[in-house]
Amino acid sequence: MGEIATSNRQITLYYSSKSSRAKQTLAYAKAEGLPILEIDILKNKLTGTQLLELAAKLNLEIKDLVNQEHPSYSQKFEPHELSETDWIKMIQQNPDIMKQPIALRGNLSILVETPTDIIKI
Repeated sequence: MGEIATSNRQITLYYSSKSSRAKQTLAYAKAEGLPILEIDILKNKLTGTQLLELAAKLNLEIKDLVNQEHPSYSQKFEPHELSETDWIKMIQQNPDIMKQPIALRGNLSILVETPTDIIKI
């Protein structure tokens, strides 16, 4: 069993408090009255197991959780191939480069592209 517990009764939202899309998504969800469990990835360090679980729930490889378009990524890193362990360490040490927000509810998982995506879950 994994480390990430989900419920059909609430949406767990992994997000960065610096992200405008995440702020808009949270505001939209609250306006719609959706029950949200907020997990700010800048304040709550995710474990390697949690990162692997999130990637698996989204049917992604761990490297696909890294937003290589993010300014922090391009300032600090060159595009390259790393091991799964190294991608995990990169995300843990630089959580702002993780693609987000990620919403989970029961067995459903989505990478939120627009704030209104939250109602799909």
